[in-house]
Amino acid sequence: MEGYRLSEGHLDLALKYLEEGESLADKDPIQASEKLYKAAEEAVKALALALNIDEARKALEQGRWTSTLLFNATDAIAMKLGINELPLWWRAAWVLHVEGFHKAKLNSERVKKDSKYIEAIVNLAKSLREEAYKTVR
Repeated sequence: MEGYRLSEGHLDLALKYLEEGESLADKDPIQASEKLYKAAEEAVKALALALNIDEARKALEQGRWTSTLLFNATDAIAMKLGINELPLWWRAAWVLHVEGFHKAKLNSERVKKDSKYIEAIVNLAKSLREEAYKTVR
């Protein structure tokens, strides 16, 4: 249960960033890309903590998450939950981060198309939280 408690703040941020990113997609694809990436990042952190993935423990020990830990965490989460698409969804988030935010190369249409993958990661974290609450009750 400790992992679920730690993951709560990350999931709340993921939901906030997802909403902000989707609302910015038409008018500011650069900022939308970064908000959507942050939503995915926070959702992956929430999932890793809730599932007690090794990468979450390493991040806690190091005091920070690295891109390597995030990529490895998505692989571990996918394996644990049997969701083979998760690493691909994460890679879509990474493209938004690099190509959409840092390089400013993605237009609004591309950002909107890729946002469905970010939403899938956030919804996965949200559904895991909902399942945890059902178990506790």
